[in-house]
Order: sequence, then structure tokens, then C-alpha cells
Amino acid sequence: MATSATTGASISPASSTLVDELASMKSISPPLGGSSGRRSSESARTLPGPAFHRNRSVNDRSRSMSATMTSQYRTVLEGSRGKSAALPAPPGRESPAPRPRRAPVVYPALLSRVAEAFKARIQLGDRVKDGLTYKDAFDGREAVDTIAYVIKTTDRNLALLLGRALDAQKFFHAVTYDHRLRDSSHDLYQFRTKLPSPFVSGELAHVPPEHEELLKALAQPLINGGSGGDIADKDSPSPSAEDQDEAEKKDDSRPDSPTPSVPGPSSPVTRPRAGSVSSDDVPLPTGVFTLLTDCYSPTCTRDHLCYSIACPRRLEQQARLNMKPQRELKKQISRESLGELVEPGTLWIHSVPAEVVASVSDAEKKRQEAINEVMYTERDFVRDMEYLRDCWIKPLREQDIIPEARREDFITQVFWNINDIIAVNTRLRDALNKRQKSYAVVEQIGDVLLEAVPHFDPFVSYGAHQLYGKYEFEKEKSTNPEFARFVEETERRPESRKLELNGYLTKPTTRLARYPLLLEAVLKHTQADSPDKTALPKAVEIVRDFLKAVNSETGKAENRFNLLQLDQQLVFRQGEQVDLRLREEGRELIYKGTLKKRGGGGQGDSGDLMVFLFDHALLMVKPKSKVEQYKVYRRPIPLELLLVSAPDEFASQKPQTNRQKQLIKNSPHTPVIPVNNTKGGFSITFVHLGRKFYQITLWASTYVSQRKWVDTIQKQQDTMRERSNVFETVTISEGFFVGVNKINCAAPFNQGRRAVYGTDDGVYLSNLMERNREPVKVLALKEVEQVDVLEDYQLLVVLAERQVITFPLDALDPMDPLSGLKRAKRIASHITFFKAGVCVGKTLVCVVKSTPLSSTIKALEPIDQNVRGRSKPTFRKLLQGGNDTLRVFREFYIPVQSSSLHFMKTRLCIGCTNGFEIVDLESLDTQGLLDPADQSLDFIHKRENLKPLAIYRIENEFLLCYDEFAFYVNKAGWRSRKEFMVYWEGSPTGFALHYPYVLAFEPTFVEIRHVESGAMSQIIQGNNLRCLFADTPPSTTHRGNNNFPNAYPQGYGYNPGYPGMDAPRSSMQSVASNGYGAPGQVPPYPSPYMPRQPAGVGRDEILMVSDDRVMRLQMTAAAQTALHGY
Repeated sequence: MATSATTGASISPASSTLVDELASMKSISPPLGGSSGRRSSESARTLPGPAFHRNRSVNDRSRSMSATMTSQYRTVLEGSRGKSAALPAPPGRESPAPRPRRAPVVYPALLSRVAEAFKARIQLGDRVKDGLTYKDAFDGREAVDTIAYVIKTTDRNLALLLGRALDAQKFFHAVTYDHRLRDSSHDLYQFRTKLPSPFVSGELAHVPPEHEELLKALAQPLINGGSGGDIADKDSPSPSAEDQDEAEKKDDSRPDSPTPSVPGPSSPVTRPRAGSVSSDDVPLPTGVFTLLTDCYSPTCTRDHLCYSIACPRRLEQQARLNMKPQRELKKQISRESLGELVEPGTLWIHSVPAEVVASVSDAEKKRQEAINEVMYTERDFVRDMEYLRDCWIKPLREQDIIPEARREDFITQVFWNINDIIAVNTRLRDALNKRQKSYAVVEQIGDVLLEAVPHFDPFVSYGAHQLYGKYEFEKEKSTNPEFARFVEETERRPESRKLELNGYLTKPTTRLARYPLLLEAVLKHTQADSPDKTALPKAVEIVRDFLKAVNSETGKAENRFNLLQLDQQLVFRQGEQVDLRLREEGRELIYKGTLKKRGGGGQGDSGDLMVFLFDHALLMVKPKSKVEQYKVYRRPIPLELLLVSAPDEFASQKPQTNRQKQLIKNSPHTPVIPVNNTKGGFSITFVHLGRKFYQITLWASTYVSQRKWVDTIQKQQDTMRERSNVFETVTISEGFFVGVNKINCAAPFNQGRRAVYGTDDGVYLSNLMERNREPVKVLALKEVEQVDVLEDYQLLVVLAERQVITFPLDALDPMDPLSGLKRAKRIASHITFFKAGVCVGKTLVCVVKSTPLSSTIKALEPIDQNVRGRSKPTFRKLLQGGNDTLRVFREFYIPVQSSSLHFMKTRLCIGCTNGFEIVDLESLDTQGLLDPADQSLDFIHKRENLKPLAIYRIENEFLLCYDEFAFYVNKAGWRSRKEFMVYWEGSPTGFALHYPYVLAFEPTFVEIRHVESGAMSQIIQGNNLRCLFADTPPSTTHRGNNNFPNAYPQGYGYNPGYPGMDAPRSSMQSVASNGYGAPGQVPPYPSPYMPRQPAGVGRDEILMVSDDRVMRLQMTAAAQTALHGY
């Protein structure tokens, strides 16, 4: 049986009349806070079938109702006709055939069971009351709805009584701490949380109302047992062995959130893990709610009068047997325990002479009462603040309760600027008192308020710091027994008026929120000619501005506090540590929730993962049992390297704006990654693109939850792209180069107005100024691998079937692709690749014949036939034999396999298996670029299978780009800028330089970094991406002192760390060492614009392809403006 305390605390004053009427078999009283016919929408959908007849079963215990309930109420609880809860049929009317009945979710008499089920099902979220936003909150009507669903009743009074039994043990509390549970949507409540160390509250903002069932996911504290808005069923008994984490027991999960309209088996409720806000540190309510207990007698049934006079069924049995209720069994209801301790202020009509009251109109009486309420509540507020000062701050400062070394800091952290608030509001109180004493009928108060409210800045500072104060208070209370005793003794003093310290600590913010309500009540009854008619709206507007500032600053402070604590809780696997940069200013937690692994509740289910979506990355963690830590499950994914996909059976085509259509048309195709079997359900597949590639499929509990995850991630990715939009892509051809006509290479010419393409089926020409015109075939060749145009010599150079062939541009006939072959000149055979460029002041075409053991390189020089206005050669001269279009300038051999070639001022730089080799074209001397004497380059010499892909001269240094990383060396081959080190996120196959950015092309994205800082500037995702053309630009040197700021100061990613590399550790902390840059300013750089080189050299066009879509990469107008200031 329940203790008297529990029972007494569970009866509301309103329910006493209910008990009287029930005992006398009269009509049912209306429930609190609503009409008698109102009931929970949840329970309306889950009520069982019609009337029933059954033998006693084990379910009797969970269905037993109180002795205060009539047979009508019990029948409504246990069965209903049709879809609505109807009263039993009148005597003599036949009842329909019995139907199976729904059992309560848990045994309703045990408060701990009800509390756990209630907390698992109530929807938490951001709620607004009086202009203040409260996190992790729910309203009273939702609470009564949920309890009614848990115990399967339509009696809202009964659900309210049970809720107040939970409220009595401080399981939850009003956000203002000043009243008990009410069946009202206007009253907000929060769960009691004992902040662990480190503590994270996990509140989020900006939740769309259309996703209300996901509010639970958003509002759960960060330290929880893997609960959130996406909790799926806990039916699976066995964990999987996916990795070492799967061996851990899942005894730390909360029960799943129900879908009331879809009945299903309920799983056993387990206790959340320690360290969470719902852990054993915050114990569940205990006790027995006697109104819902079963009778102890094994022979007690519904149809026979029990011998026990204390049987909870007794009144129901008497009603069924048409017996007269025995009045002596009526319980005495404790009214005091549920009475709201409201301390009314003195009414205005009682504070002035009767003749004054009689002399004013009714409207003026209402106005004076409203003014009086402003005044006496201000006095009460100042008194409460003085209570904090006199009963808390002063004793803590004078007594040896807190160690002296941290005493002042503790008082400052907990009570912050209470003294400033007291000073501001004492002046306001005194001014209002003076006005009230001067006039029996107060004419105006607007002038007083307009003088006071501009000085309410201390309220903003206090509200922003409140979470830190609560943390310090709870931490000290849990670790300092002396302080805990002081708290208990002080809260029991008469001055506290039975209100705990948290209730007083919230009063400054709630007081600020009450001013608009109080002043608008005065304004409502104010005459149009009163000065208050203009003064009060101004005061209200000022206060509302302060409220906005409180909400904004509080949100920022809570977000930063949460991220700091989460950063301390993360535990990485050995060798996988990364710096998520959670401590950086501006970092934000966008969304979080729980997703299931391995099949959404099937037999292969292996538990839940907590997933955090930050403004820059996605993190998946697994809560560690009995400790306040999160074990990082897989490597965090930077959002620009994240590909997310989810099947959508209910997809509807949303209308797109012209801008959206244009963006899609000019963007690469989305990467296509084969997705593993999703096994049905609401699956979401996350793919980490790049070198750290992996994919994982998780399951949401509902379709709405699945779509919420996908939409939120994509929205944040779009936000990042807009913020980091340095380069844009412009489609120049789509849908033409498909199938056997796959494009392999391209080269622009004629100042970028035209382009030539090489495919497996031939050479095509396109006029880029005619966007709607498809490319035309001009040469019928096979397996064209490279093309380039020497405009000064009007030559097209082609590598087809491993032969280098030249064609005069005027021989290309779109009408006859075979005619141009007649004027072809074969230059070399068995060629691996060629490269055109400028070296030693000459335009050269270098053809490379490479084998695994050696490379033969010929530097060919075009024959000077059409330079500076000379007449074109005759057709007869072109038909003469010999290689009269190109002639050998130099020929040399190196004993290694080469893969790339780069032109420098007087030398060639060849990328080969053992690194970069420098060849002097005058003497043909060959030497390695890197000096072996430089020990800082040992990390290069010790590595195998490195591919040197590109080298760019930046001022007097060289940026060396390998397939794994990039760094600088000087002319002597020694490492320079030792703090600079770029580790590519992908596995690049090609590079391009568009100063001050270097672009790395890998099949699924283009990685764009700043050449001076190494910071990631942008990532452009695409499918089957390849760089078709990127000419080596001339060396970049300073041409003036043009300074420009970093247009993209916010970093996106984290420090991934690359253990085993011998690069300086300092580089791991620099923006150059990680995938994404940190906030900050980039140092000034030289102007990238140089005098344009001769045609065919130094072309700045960058062409790439994604599947069948050929695109040009170019800087955006905004980036150009930020870069050059115009």
C-alpha cells in the first residue's frame, strides 16, 4: 500500500468533489482545465474495443482502478464502443461481442514505472512562455495526455492526480518553480536534472512546428542514454559483433517512443545509463499510487463484493451489485497538499477609502487594480532578490561552507550580478511606491517605467550566465556535504516560502518576461487621452528588445557550454583522434538524435548510436555504460565530404525556383555510391567521401524522422556551400559525350571562346559562344587521349592510339571529318603523354615515351611559319614530307618511369617514381629536386608509392603536389614554410592552379585550397570527376601590394591528424594541416593577374567533366570582388 505522503500528495482539490459524487453515485465532475468531454487525442486513438466480459487474469493488476471510480468510469477505461469512449449501455441493452483490450503500458500504481514510461514518451522541445524560450520543456496538457495514454484512461482528473504524485517528488517542475502540475497548455514544465560533471544540456533552437514528433530528439540533453527523437523499437535481444563496441550490453537504452495509432508489443523498460540526466543520479519517483492498486485478496473479482473494507474495487463492486455505498468508507482528502500557494497582493479597492472607490468608474477600477498589480509584484520581486542576498549570499560569504580559495568565485558564478538587478529594481520599486503614496488614484506610471526600463541590461547578462550558475550549484551540492546541508536547511526556512533555490534563481528572467503582460493589462484599461497610452507601449517595446537579447545570448551561452562539455566527453579509438574544433567561437550544434544500427528493430539489431550534426561535421558516438563519456563510433565526417541518401517512398516533386534550376544545371552530377542492402525500414546511408572513405547505414524510427535528418543535413550543406562559394561551375556541354563517345580530354583556344574535345570516337570542335549548339566532329580518330592547341602556330596536337599527330587548324572541316586526316603529320609513336609549354623562351611540345624502367623525352619546337603576321605556308609546302610542323630541340633519357612533366623558366621538372627530377635543357644535366641533406624531408624519402603530380612556382618557392600531400621547397630543394603542410582529403588524379587557389581533382569531389595558408576553401562534389584541361600558369610573383581579406573566415572541418608522418607537429595545429580551415584572417597576397602570355601558354581556363556534363570552373563574382576589391 502507498504511504500517506504519496497518497496525500496525489489528490487535487478539484478531485475531492469528484470523490464525493462518485461515492454517492452521482454525475461525474468535469476534469481540471477542460470540459468533461475532453480527453487525450492519444488515448482516443488507442482505447480498446467495446464492453467486455472476462475471467480474472494477470492483467487485472494493471487494470485495477481506484475505489473512487464508478462502473461508468471503469468501463470507459477498459473498453469503448466504436472509435469514441462511450458510457456503458443502459441496463437491459445487449452489449456487443467482447473484444481484446489494450493493457496499460506499465502497471499504473507503481510511480517509478509510470515515471519512466512518461519520460520516454513525452515530447520535449523549445517552448515559449511570456516571450522567454524554455528548453527541454512540455506543457501541462501534453503531460496529462501522456499519462492518460500510459495508464489507458480517459479520466483526465485521474491522470492529473497521478501526474501530481510525480510532481510532488520533484520529478518535473514548472519552469517558474511556483506551481504544481496543471492541465493547461499555457503552463510549461521541465524535468528535474542533476547536472553531471561534465554536464551538457543539449538544447537546440529553430525547430519547425511541422516536425513536432521530432522535438523529443532535439530537446534531449546531450548527456543521455542514447535517447532522442529517433528512438526505434527495443525488441531485439542480441547485439551484433560489428566491431569491438558491439560486445557492450545495451542496458543503457530508454524505451521507445510510441506510435499510439499502431499497437505493438512493448519491451521491458530499462534504467538509463549513469551520467545521463535521467540516470540513477536523478532517481525516479518511488511509491504506490493507491487509487490504481489491485486488491490484495486473490479471491476479489469485479462481480462480487470483496470482504475487505479497504478494497480499491469496493465502490465499483457496490455499484455493479446495486448496493448502497457505505459512507463510512469515504476517504478524507488532503486539500492542503495540492493547494497552490498563491500569496495575493492587497487589492486596490481595499487600500483606498471607500468614497474614492465609489467615485471612479468600473473601467478605472480595473485600471487601478492592474497598476496595483505592477506595484505589488515589483515589491515582491525585490523582496525575493533581497532574500537571495541575505539568506544565501551573505551566509555563504561569512561562513566556512565553501572553501575560502574558491568561495568568491562560486558565489559569483551562481548568483552572478544579482546585486546589480537589486539596485535597478529597488529604484523602480521606490519610484512606484512614491507614486502610489502620492495619489489614491494613480494617473500614470508610464513615465516611471520609461525612466527605469532602459537600465535593464543586467537581466541580459544574468540570463546568459544562468546555465553556468546552475551547473556550479549542482556540482557543489553533489560534492560538498556541508553545502548540501546548508541548502536543505535554508530551503526549509519560512523566508523561502517552500520554494527551492532554483525557483528564486529563475525569477529575474521570468520577471522580465512578466513586464509586457502587466503593462499591457494596464494599457487595456487606459483611456485614449492618458499619457500612459503612448508611454506604456514604448516601455513594452524596450522590454521586448531585452527579452530578445536574453533569448539570443542565452542560446549562445548554452550552445557554447554544451559543446565545451561534449568535447570533454568524447573518447576516440587509439590512433583515430581528431580535433573537431568544438571550442571555436561560432561553432554550433544543429541537430541530434538517436539512430539504430543494423536493421531498425530486427533480429540483427545491435543498438543505437547518438548522432550529432554540427555546423561543420557529422559525429556518430556510442554512449559508454555507467560513465559520462561518448565513444566515437566512426571517424567524424566533414559536411562537405558527406553524402547522405535515404529511400523516400512518399517523395513529391517540389517546385523549384529559376535559381535552383540554374544551379542544378551548372553543377556536377551527385556522386553515385553503391549502397548496401538497407533491409527495409526508414534507412539513412552516410558516406564519407575521399581518402577516409566509409559508408554506414542507420535506421530512423519514423518516416518523419528520416526526412528530418536528410533535410536538415542537406540544408546545412547548402548553407556551407553558399558561405564558401569561391568557384562556380558553368556547363558548356551536357548529354552529348556519352557511351562510346566518352570524352577523354579537352583544350580551349581563341581566348576561351572555342574548345576542342578528344573522345574514343574522334576529335570534336565546339563554339562556346553558341551554347545551344552541340559539338561537331572534325577528325575521325580513335582513342584520342590528349589534345592541345598551339594558337600562335595554328596547330592542333593530338595523341591518338599512342601516336602524336599534328593538324593545321584550318584543315578541320566539320562537314568532312576525314578530310583533315589528309593533312595530318605524325610526330612520334608509342608515346605515353605529351605536354606543351614555354621553356628557355621557346614554345615546346615535349613527348614522353615511358616504360616501367626508363623514359625517353623529346622536346619539339614548332617550325616558325606564321608568327607576327607572316604569310601562311602554301598547301604544297604543308604536303612536303618530314616533320616540318615540329622539329626536335632536345632529346634525353632518364632511367625511371615518368608520369608528369612541368615547364619551368629554363628547366623541365619531371614527376617520376622517385620524385621530381630537374633537367637542364641547355646541358641536359639531371638531378633530384629535393636535397637529401634536408632531414625535414625524410618523410618523403621513407615513403613508397608516392606519386608526384604537379609543381607550381609561387614567388621564389615551389609548391609540390603529391597524391597524398603538398608542401613548399625553395630553389635549393630544402623544405620551406615548415609550418605549412596540406593533407589531401581525397586521392587526387589531377591538379590546377588559379592563384591564390590550388585545385585537386579526385573522382568524387574537387578540393580547393588556398596556396598561402593551405586552408580548405571549398569542396565541389561530383560523380566521375576528371580534370580535362588545366594549363600550368606562369610563375606567380608580387606585382604590387594588393591586400585582400579572407572572404571565408569560418572553418568547416577539423584536424584529422596523420600519425606516422614526420612533418612538424606544429603543422598539425595549423590551418594547413587539416581538411578545413579555422576562423581567422589570411595574410596579404600578391595580385594573381599577370600580363597574358602568348596564346597557347598560360591559359587560365579550367575544364572538367562529370559523367556526360562538361563544365568550366571559374571564380564567382563575389570571390573576385573579395579578392581584388572591385
